[in-house]
Amino acid sequence: MKIHLTRRYAFAASHRLHSAQLGEEENSRVYGKCNNPYGHGHNYVVEVAVSGPTDRATGMIANLSELDAFVDREVIEPFDHKYLNEEIAEFREHVPTTENICVEIFNRLRHFPSAKLERVRLEETGKNSFEYLGESVGSVQ
Repeated sequence: MKIHLTRRYAFAASHRLHSAQLGEEENSRVYGKCNNPYGHGHNYVVEVAVSGPTDRATGMIANLSELDAFVDREVIEPFDHKYLNEEIAEFREHVPTTENICVEIFNRLRHFPSAKLERVRLEETGKNSFEYLGESVGSVQ
């Protein structure tokens, strides 16, 4: 029997949507106010879904404290209250769109040892959320 477990976490971070491949006018047109040279921030909510068989002894698919510690170490500590463009190496070369942040979080969590990572869902605002299922695991685009 395979069960899914979804756990929610939160972090606050800032970013600037700006592509080195586009000129100033095009960046302004494409990203609008999100291209502000000083950046802007969000209170992100990330959902992490793992799956696996239920352990006979514990009745769980994963120990919640182990999952929490793993997510904290791999995502929350590095991302929380950071300027993603400069403080996360992957975003020095790639635009830190929420799509790319979602993929990066998936890549950081995919080696959780106790269960299989199924998906990462990242909510940027009450209107915007993105979900990545790891179809083509690689680096951010």
